[in-house]
Amino acid sequence: MDACRVLAQYRLMRFTKWDYLAFPIVAALAIGLFYGALRLVGFFGLGILGLVIGFIAVRMDLERDGASSDPKVLEEQFKARDRMSRAERADFHAGQLARLKPLFVAQVVAAGLVILGFGFHFLLRGL
Repeated sequence: MDACRVLAQYRLMRFTKWDYLAFPIVAALAIGLFYGALRLVGFFGLGILGLVIGFIAVRMDLERDGASSDPKVLEEQFKARDRMSRAERADFHAGQLARLKPLFVAQVVAAGLVILGFGFHFLLRGL
């Protein structure tokens, strides 16, 4: 059973012809966007932009179960999840995983911007 899951995941992760065509275009756009932002705000600005993106992504990740800070509302949400059928719970879990993938990408981009931005800012200021 585990081998079937690995094979299915491999099929999902394989590049298609469209991916081979789109990847260089997306990479060129990302490099151009990075260069334009660097010229506009400098390395320190990229670090600040990374911090802002990171804080927003982490906040959204923390609030994935609900944005309410009221304990009674959260308690009702958890009780409702306990009453869900197995299929509804699986659907809810799959939906949450689909929503969290872009958040992970945003967190990685934010970490990269913080490291590159502040790293190069302080490295080049010291020279």
